[in-house]
This record gives sequence, structure tokens and C-alpha cells, in this order.
Amino acid sequence: MTILKASNLSLEEVQRLFGFQEYYSDSFTPLLSLEPLTEVEQQELEQIRDDFRRYLTTGKVSEGQVKFLVLAPLMRLAGFYRYPIEIVLEEDIADIEVEDEDTKIKGRFDILAVTKAKRTKVNAFFWVLLIESKNSQIDISTGLPQLLTYAYKSLEHQESVWGLTTNGRSYQFVNIQQGHPLTYHLMSELNLMERQRSVVLLQVLKAICQL
Repeated sequence: MTILKASNLSLEEVQRLFGFQEYYSDSFTPLLSLEPLTEVEQQELEQIRDDFRRYLTTGKVSEGQVKFLVLAPLMRLAGFYRYPIEIVLEEDIADIEVEDEDTKIKGRFDILAVTKAKRTKVNAFFWVLLIESKNSQIDISTGLPQLLTYAYKSLEHQESVWGLTTNGRSYQFVNIQQGHPLTYHLMSELNLMERQRSVVLLQVLKAICQL
């Protein structure tokens, strides 16, 4: 049996192994209800942006710094730290076996938000948002194969899951859905450093948290 690491898979390999089909979506509104931000939320968002900009000017921002400086405060602001959402960090996925390929895939996701109010089976909670982070100099598209691989496991127990790949500056949300074939919809790319698109970023995170 061939054993593969999820981090080494290309998008082409993931599409072939799991049968994913790719689509694009120009708008979040068919899937999410985006609410206006309060003045306090806008002020905190601006502070997150300013803090991160200071690090960007000094050079590469590491993956760990991206998680600490940007993702942690954004998720807190969006409500992911409140019940019934629970955050899981750097957890191994159960081995994924691709029978027709005689292949086993191993991996470790970065950040997973689950809801404790909804179970998909005994001792398994509903996946709300799966996040794959990279350092500031890596294109966010490099995180997509890992994201799809990890999400594949959740689709055994739920109809869809939201994913996010980010390097701290750019944000690519993906809506991944059960079906024959499995599909993923790439949403419009957002950017923390651009004022209006950063507002949409926080609106999207809040809407996903409230699903």
C-alpha cells in the first residue's frame, strides 16, 4: 500500500483520488447572510490590519505568526471562541484510504472549528470551518489540496463544510459539498490589507460562525 502525506499532494492528485470537481462563485450571498459590522468591530478589524502591516514591512511573516497575529483575533472577533463553537488545533486526521488506488493518506490540519451543539455521529461534532494557513510569502492556492483532503473526511458525515486557506494577507474561502461527484466552490478572494475586502472577510467569518 502506498502511504502519502496530505501536504505533498497536488491539486490534480486530490481531484483524481477523491473525484472533486471545481467551480467558481462570485458572491457569498447565495450561501451566507452577511450582516453590517458594528463600529466597534470595524475599529478592531482596523487594529488587526495595522498590527499585521507592521510585521509585513519587516519581511516574511511565519505561519505561526499568521495564526497568532491575524487568525486568532479575527476568529475571536467573529465569535468562534463562544459556545457552542470549539476550536481544535493541529490535529491528525484519521487515515484516509483510497481503495481503488491502494493508497493511504495521512495529514494534520491547522485549525478546525466544530459546533458542540450538533453531532454527526457518536463522539463526532459537526465541522463548521477548516483552516489551512501558510506563511505570508506563499500563495494561498498551495493550501487548497490539503484543505480538500481534510474536508473529504468530514463529508462522510455531513453534507458540506466551509474551508479557508490564508497567508495572513489573502483569504480564499471554499464551500465543499457532498455529492456525486464531490464539488468545491472557490469564492472570491479577499484581502485583509484592503479596507472594503477586509470588511467582507469579517462578515463572512461571522456568517459561517452563525450557521
